[in-house]
Amino acid sequence: MGIVEDLFIRFRIYLGDKGLIFNEGKIIDASFTEVPRQRNNREENKQIKEDNGDELWNDKPHVKSHKDIDARWTKKNGDNYYGYKNHIKIDGKSKLIDTYMVSDTSIHDSKVLEMLLTEEDENQPLYADSAYTGVNQDQTISDSKMINQVCEKGHRNNPLNTEQQTNNRIKSKTRARVEHVFGFMERSMKGLYIWSIGFRATGILGLINLTYNIFRYEQLTRRIA
Repeated sequence: MGIVEDLFIRFRIYLGDKGLIFNEGKIIDASFTEVPRQRNNREENKQIKEDNGDELWNDKPHVKSHKDIDARWTKKNGDNYYGYKNHIKIDGKSKLIDTYMVSDTSIHDSKVLEMLLTEEDENQPLYADSAYTGVNQDQTISDSKMINQVCEKGHRNNPLNTEQQTNNRIKSKTRARVEHVFGFMERSMKGLYIWSIGFRATGILGLINLTYNIFRYEQLTRRIA
């Protein structure tokens, strides 16, 4: 465990001791964090994509020190993104970040679901968008003994019926609370673009998540006072 992760956990425990983690429901989502785009040739990009990037530029250490071999490209809604993903689970009531996981952008949101859930989540509803649907995800939620409130996903030959659409709208009213977290990071913290190279981004995103929790703690205690 790194220093940043340790600090995050220590402050998370402090928040729990203060009664600010209400454990009445959890919400999961992920956001892209972009980094400077690399200028590599086709063969270099091919090796990086095959996880052989560490074998490149060994004869040019200065060049290598500026190369990011951990970030990846992905496309969403027609837009290209290069960098990492900040996967978070928040306490539904307080909007404090409970756990987090950093990956490159190519990792599907559902792949880290199990890593975000803990024993403390048992018997709580779990809200998320339709990216977290599927047999494996349903099983993970069931194994964690949580109440599945993930939005359902329609398919081309199997669209959602009226009841499912209505249920999704109800679930989305709660799920949307996680968007406030990423919105604060983007507008107030300028945290959705970083200049880090490689998986040092993990530490930086951990600090961003910790700093958000400190800001949120201040907001919550000011309201109580």
